Amino acid sequence: MSTTAMRSVRWSLGLVLMMLVAGPLAWGAEAGKPPEGGTVPGPVKMTAQEDHQKMMDLLHITSLRRGADGNNRQSPNAANYDESKANPYPNLPEPLVLRNGQKVTTAQMWWDQRRPEIGEDFDREIYGRVPKDTPKVKWEVTETKEETNGEVPVVTKQLVGHVDNSSYPAITVDIRLTLTTPANATGPVPVMMEFGFSFGPGGFGGAGKAGPQAAAPPAGRGGPGGFGGGGPTWQQQVLAKGWGYAILTPNSIQADNGAGLTQGIIGLVNKGQPRKPDDWGALRAWAWGAGRALDYFEMDKVVDAKQVGIEGHSRYGKAALVTMAYDSRFAIAYVSSSGEGGAKLHRRNWGEIVENVAGTGEYHWMAGNFIKYAGPLTWNDLPVDSHELVALCAPRPVFIGAGATQGDGWVDAKGMFLAAAGAGPVYKLLGKKDMGTSEFPAIETALIDGDVAFRQHSSGHTPGPNWPTFLTFADRYIKAPPAAKP
Repeated sequence: MSTTAMRSVRWSLGLVLMMLVAGPLAWGAEAGKPPEGGTVPGPVKMTAQEDHQKMMDLLHITSLRRGADGNNRQSPNAANYDESKANPYPNLPEPLVLRNGQKVTTAQMWWDQRRPEIGEDFDREIYGRVPKDTPKVKWEVTETKEETNGEVPVVTKQLVGHVDNSSYPAITVDIRLTLTTPANATGPVPVMMEFGFSFGPGGFGGAGKAGPQAAAPPAGRGGPGGFGGGGPTWQQQVLAKGWGYAILTPNSIQADNGAGLTQGIIGLVNKGQPRKPDDWGALRAWAWGAGRALDYFEMDKVVDAKQVGIEGHSRYGKAALVTMAYDSRFAIAYVSSSGEGGAKLHRRNWGEIVENVAGTGEYHWMAGNFIKYAGPLTWNDLPVDSHELVALCAPRPVFIGAGATQGDGWVDAKGMFLAAAGAGPVYKLLGKKDMGTSEFPAIETALIDGDVAFRQHSSGHTPGPNWPTFLTFADRYIKAPPAAKP
């Protein structure tokens, strides 16, 4: 063998040896996917602060304005609760004017032209885009129990939605869901689904904390008087109508923090890599999970899947509104104390503001692009506002609720009322009824005659006191099968 040939053999052997030593991980990472039988690179690990900074770098932002301080009234950036200072940008985007300035005059123009424009703006700048190809979910009933809630016999199923992770086995996502239906139902029943946590028949739904003003009591306890009111739970109120209820656990879909963005369903689709500026945030991810739960309800013969409602409180109120706006299969929504990032107008300076949600503690709810509006851009640069998110729900019924300023001021009840009022023209264009007023009502006034509804109760940060009013509103739309004979 010639010297040249021997060198060639030695080089080839060296290359093979280097591949063996380096292992499939290095070669797989280089190519974007591992070779057959190789090891998958793990997700990128970052703190929320590191991930937030990475997004700021992507957006070429050097600094952000500070959020409102809800704890210290003497702080130079104390949260505002003075109505005379609350409306720095009084002119909202027009939901019924196309980008080219043409007015929307027919339902067809809304569906074909204006609604897609608004949806694109929310996708790109506010909540982020759901990927075109998301993994399938295979539902498994892990437990079925016959029990009673109050005096009503019920059947409760514990379910796990196994998300297909064959594209990236390093991340596992198992969606947690419970479904409870009346045992004596004569046919498929309507279901109210809550973003929360399940602790048994009389147990809490989860609430989440809206802001520094008040820690949230568990959402499921208490009746008309709210937490500790001693009345029936919301679940029992629903059962009394012959409906069922479900609890979906958001954190089983996507973690509620920035460090988790390379995990959960967002991390799974991104194969463990950080987000792009228009990638979806946790609110869209939770809404996506709600849609997968509804997929299951469409297969379960005990559920009337055309009569499934969505409810959430605080951060999960935000998720409930996003769910309703993006998935037209949901029949009705109860959006409780959703605040900034939910039903509250972004252009309102009251309680929590854009800068709070754009900070390291909450930015993960939104698209990365949302951070821009806390610096260098302003709230007035936003192409859309929350009245248009409510409008995306039309013509389906939406109930927006909040508590009193003392205890729930952070979420800006008036800002949410104004968003509901601002959606009215779209409801009317589609042949439905608005709230009938643009004047902020006295506390505990139920505006439920239209298809978009509002009520501010006199308790604090809890959905409990508004449940009876919501159910009265929902009675117009949701019908249970005839009751079983005793």
